[in-house]
Amino acid sequence: MATTGSRTLRLLSLLQAQRYWPGPELADRLGVSVRTLRRDVDRLRDLGYPVRATRGVDGGYQLAAGASLPPLALEDEDAVALVVALQSAVGTAPAFAEPALRALAKAVRVMPARLRRQVDALCAATATPVPVGASGPDAGVLLALAAAVQAGERLTMGYTAADGTTSVRRVEPHRLVPLRRNWYLLAHDLDRADWRIFRVDRAGSAVPDGSRFRHREPPAADVAGYVRRRIDTAAWGHEVRAVLRCPADRARGRLGGWARVGELTDRTCEVRMTTDALDWAAFALGRVGCEFGEVEPPELADLLRGWSERFGRAVGG
Repeated sequence: MATTGSRTLRLLSLLQAQRYWPGPELADRLGVSVRTLRRDVDRLRDLGYPVRATRGVDGGYQLAAGASLPPLALEDEDAVALVVALQSAVGTAPAFAEPALRALAKAVRVMPARLRRQVDALCAATATPVPVGASGPDAGVLLALAAAVQAGERLTMGYTAADGTTSVRRVEPHRLVPLRRNWYLLAHDLDRADWRIFRVDRAGSAVPDGSRFRHREPPAADVAGYVRRRIDTAAWGHEVRAVLRCPADRARGRLGGWARVGELTDRTCEVRMTTDALDWAAFALGRVGCEFGEVEPPELADLLRGWSERFGRAVGG
């Protein structure tokens, strides 16, 4: 669910984009009930916007005549900076929330239609209010990601990992999450067939490939909380996963309580563990004494490959 501030901005954008909105259709576009829509309309009126309501079965809403102003000349980067700064105050500084929302609503109101659509997409694609001090990623990349989230469009990203490794990632973007001083993208990685979290400032490019997708069920209902937990885990350790070709009971007996073991079939199981030492995880997987594969993260696979080569040389292989 969007925050009240970002939802108010989106309501204003929708009212400006279309002369008249039936009440149920407008509520559906915002993802709220008709009762919540009425409260949001009252909030817009309190901010000084003349919103007319028509009652009855065919009732709806529209901005009154004279509610539009000349467009404001802003570059894309300027618009993103303005929205991020004022949305930060709306979401995290209660004393300035109301005046910041008024300023933000007025700024969005006088933006050209193209920028207004981009700002609307950014507000809709962001899972939480922007924290104070969040670093600004490339504005073009951030807007491209937001537009793809809203449109349900696949992207190809040029991405640089924390260790400097570059790769091209094909993803289905789900939601943007500003957290502490960074922006993150939760997306389904098509090549790895799993959910991944990307730091937006490490994405050098984000190009839509023109194909649409149906949004998958996210790994958690609370997307922002899920990203926060994963980032906190990554700060001190590695999340390890592997598929073992042995019964789950055997893996539990060898690995003990510090690993999570889930049964896949009567002869295979999935092991997950968190560790700050990948060599220890490699030893633990080997100790089970069975074949295993689908190893994650990639750094663990590289470690195992190196061990295999050294052990092979040790016995003359």
